[in-house]
Amino acid sequence: MKYRRGYYKKDGTYVQGHFVNKGSKNFKRKNGKGGCLGLMVLFVMLLIVISCTSNDESPCDEKNCSDFSSQEEAQSTFESDRGCYSNLDRDNDGIACEN
Repeated sequence: MKYRRGYYKKDGTYVQGHFVNKGSKNFKRKNGKGGCLGLMVLFVMLLIVISCTSNDESPCDEKNCSDFSSQEEAQSTFESDRGCYSNLDRDNDGIACEN
């Protein structure tokens, strides 16, 4: 509620100052923080969506032992980049595609 100052109408009569209720009670916020809270929730939801959508474009090719014709070929590929082709050496003994 706000206080409205006294004023004169067009017909010359004076209206005493009084308290007036500006706006509808249904849409009025008590502390004015509702808009900020809504924006904060929207921002957090946006961050969650962005973090959940990932680009799993790995620079490594996905190779299995069945992709190679011999163990020597698999071993040379494994030796070229052990980080990329770590799935070729299941027991971590340094020998690719033992079986």
